Amino acid sequence: MSNDSKETVLAQIIIQVIKERNPKTVKQLASLVKERLPSHEQEILKSILKLESEGKIRLATQLRPTSLKLVTFLRTEQALWFWATIAIAIATAIAVFTIPEDFYPWVYIRYGLGSVFILWLPGYTFMRALFPEKELDSIERFALSLGVSLALVSIVGLLLNYTPFGIQLAPITLSLLALTIILATTAIIRAHKASLKLEYILKVA
Repeated sequence: MSNDSKETVLAQIIIQVIKERNPKTVKQLASLVKERLPSHEQEILKSILKLESEGKIRLATQLRPTSLKLVTFLRTEQALWFWATIAIAIATAIAVFTIPEDFYPWVYIRYGLGSVFILWLPGYTFMRALFPEKELDSIERFALSLGVSLALVSIVGLLLNYTPFGIQLAPITLSLLALTIILATTAIIRAHKASLKLEYILKVA
């Protein structure tokens, strides 16, 4: 199928989906169109904008039905990752300072939490803060979180090396705990703001 033919078919499907399924947002429309004609999301969005410029569909705006208060947002399922992250970070710090290295088998809890604390949480919260609207899929987020975590831990260690505290267990633990909490808080605030953004509402002209 040529590009022109595919664009024509795509435009027809978009209009048909709007009339039959009445999607409320561009995102919903793109998902429904993909079910009928496998296409890249950018192609669908480009076709939607072209139809709008031709006057065949109209885009209005409307606020998403979401809470306007951060306190209420923190009680929703969208904030579960935030509370889980904070809980793991605090539990790790407690384990580091309360479980001796020769206290078997409880020390394995310290090792397990410590691994997550170092290899995952800093990068995960950083990526959450950088991409609050789920622009990344699960595999990309996982891979980038690991890489960024290693980079952030290295930077923290380097900075501590030039302080009177040095690279010791307590300063590293407290520094990573503070970094994780700051990044997680930044991420949840950005996620809340993103949930309040205007979203396109579709209507056939």
